[in-house]
Amino acid sequence: MEKYLSLSGNHSSNKRSLEGLSAFGSLEELILDNNLLGDDLVLPGLPRLHTLTLNKNQITDLEYLLDHLAEVTPALEYLSLLGNVACPNELISLEKDEEDYKRYRCFVLHKLPNLKFLDARKVTKQEREEALVRGAFMKVVKPKASSDSVAVSPKSRYTPLPSASRELTSHRGVLGKCRYVYYGKNSEGNRFIRDDQL
Repeated sequence: MEKYLSLSGNHSSNKRSLEGLSAFGSLEELILDNNLLGDDLVLPGLPRLHTLTLNKNQITDLEYLLDHLAEVTPALEYLSLLGNVACPNELISLEKDEEDYKRYRCFVLHKLPNLKFLDARKVTKQEREEALVRGAFMKVVKPKASSDSVAVSPKSRYTPLPSASRELTSHRGVLGKCRYVYYGKNSEGNRFIRDDQL
């Protein structure tokens, strides 16, 4: 009887099938890190599975994944999705911040209320209460591409420069004085520079 299973990535194959997991009905821990798994991930029913890590895969559709996990893994208590686009954090994308991650945690806890750990952090009582009240409203909605929108070709990409300034040989420099004085109050970068060097 297998209780723990770790599948390492087979990156040479384009087809990543998890059909064989149905033979492990008493599986309790499953590690699927670094397997290039995407939104087409389908797990068989694993009623005893309490730990699942899907770190560093290619999962983007969080709601689909959570609905699927709620259906096939009713005993799930530990889930980790770090390193996926679906898990917003500052290490993956500079556009994400701590507030994005808090909303993500709230939404996950709303969908999977039995979780005790999410992404290596224990679920707090306060997070659980907030998920009950606001979790349904924390879903990140992505705008859908309309069928009548025209795809932007790489040649016609937006550029803030006027068309005459785009060519490397036809530039015109600008020289002037700036009235802004930098004091460097919040910067550590200039602490070894004397005032007479500025």
